[in-house]
Amino acid sequence: MKKPFYAAILLAGASLGLASCGGQQEEAAPVEQADVIEGIEVTDARLVLPPVAGNPAAIYFTLNNNGDRNIAFRNAEVEKAGNAEIHDMMEWDFEMVMGEAPPVMVERGSTVAFEPGGKHVMAFDLEEGFGEGDTTTVTLIAAGSRRHSFEATAQAAGDDR
Repeated sequence: MKKPFYAAILLAGASLGLASCGGQQEEAAPVEQADVIEGIEVTDARLVLPPVAGNPAAIYFTLNNNGDRNIAFRNAEVEKAGNAEIHDMMEWDFEMVMGEAPPVMVERGSTVAFEPGGKHVMAFDLEEGFGEGDTTTVTLIAAGSRRHSFEATAQAAGDDR
């Protein structure tokens, strides 16, 4: 008769311990650090507005991996855009075409350029009113769902890319 009583007390105590652990974990993860991957540096970020309203914009930048491990970026998000994709140029039917890129591997100690005619992020369905001089947050999503965010400033389509 005493065993069920002790089992009930142990279960109650265990659930209190788990409940108190859950609260501590939520407070321990600062949001600011969640969108930075140590060793990753992005420079010269810019969003080139489309020459025709309603078309997608292109985002160019230089990505340096100063960390101690290789990293693969598989996707992107752009604040103030409905959707974003990492694109690259590739050969199809003996012609160079643009299309969604496979994961972009950035080896430790290396640099990858996201530039016109090569890798870039496409930003679809920009918010109405978003224009030259405005900024947006670009987030690259790596394997393992790690995220790295940076700011990009919009420039007109005819500006130096």
